[in-house]
Amino acid sequence: MSYKTYTTEAIVCGSRVNNTSDKSFLLFTRDAGMLWATAKSVREERSKQRFALQDFSLMKVSLIRGKSGWRIGSAESEINFFTRSNEKERRAAVTRVIRLLRQFLHGEVTHLDLFADSKEVLSRLIHLEPKDLDELLTIYTLRLLHRLGYVADEPELSEYLNKQEWWKLPPLPEKAKKAIENAKMVSHL
Repeated sequence: MSYKTYTTEAIVCGSRVNNTSDKSFLLFTRDAGMLWATAKSVREERSKQRFALQDFSLMKVSLIRGKSGWRIGSAESEINFFTRSNEKERRAAVTRVIRLLRQFLHGEVTHLDLFADSKEVLSRLIHLEPKDLDELLTIYTLRLLHRLGYVADEPELSEYLNKQEWWKLPPLPEKAKKAIENAKMVSHL
């Protein structure tokens, strides 16, 4: 029996060791949402995939859906946001984005806009001035919570929630910060 192969972009949000040389990866994929996928023999020195499959990496991955779940067929790394960040504040910001994704995304549900926002914020974090990191992360958090249904599209927040170039917007109003706090409380996550 042959299995269908799916090729998509993915952000590696975490990993865990299986057996001696296998590893499972938590991937936020553009087309399939958040999922766990296993790579065989990826921890061996001769493995060609071990550098592509590092936490905080953006990559192009081929996934195969089998009887026991997803398996990684091939992986090609585009960028590792954590290692590209050369300052402590930027690295902390990258981990905050990944932590938010792990906290709020569950299951194989496609979130094309959220994937695009996540890719954009991670790309911008590695070049942004440390003083601007918190504001960008706050706007991203608001958009994430809105895309998942925790924040309503109100007229005062509409620009932050729907604008294409959201990273160029001025600082969030106090109402937006309260909406984020309320959404985190209501989500129970």
